[in-house]
Amino acid sequence: MTDDPTAGQDPRTVRTRGRLRDALLAECASQPLEKVSVSSVVRRAQVGRATFYLHYDDLQALAVDACAEVVRDAVEAVHSFDGIPDPAQPPAALADFFTSVTDHADLYRGLLHAGGSGPLGELLHGELRARSRLERERAGLRHSEAADSAVAATFTGLFADWLHGLIDAAPDALSRQVWRLLISIHGTFP
Repeated sequence: MTDDPTAGQDPRTVRTRGRLRDALLAECASQPLEKVSVSSVVRRAQVGRATFYLHYDDLQALAVDACAEVVRDAVEAVHSFDGIPDPAQPPAALADFFTSVTDHADLYRGLLHAGGSGPLGELLHGELRARSRLERERAGLRHSEAADSAVAATFTGLFADWLHGLIDAAPDALSRQVWRLLISIHGTFP
């Protein structure tokens, strides 16, 4: 099994989708997602409009795909520890993650609404929930759908609220707060 999401795909498809994602991110660097047009994205990506619609239903679908990496990064950051997690010491990758998202924060805010809803929130919640279940199995803990959902909802909601300015904390302080909450959730459901 590979962690490469492009494994087995036609290289032309991978290249075209990559160009479209890069073009969207470049467009969103200068304006909010709601002001970006399909025309500006295809012009920047140097592909035809029909090619865009061959790969994506709309700009939101492209935006979610472009943000899939942040979801993978978030899931990996939350689970980047070895052995028994220390509640007092979050993984360094967690603070690094919160620091890294500032480059595309406006785009993420457009897809991840306060409280954790929106298309990016749904994707993040689902991925975190699945990974939580896997980590509980690896640790020999009994399965708990409530724990999996609580971990996913807590991280997604806190991340969204922080992006929207509802939580005032530097990335390292936020990582410590989030980490303690996630560890306490896992401790509640042994």
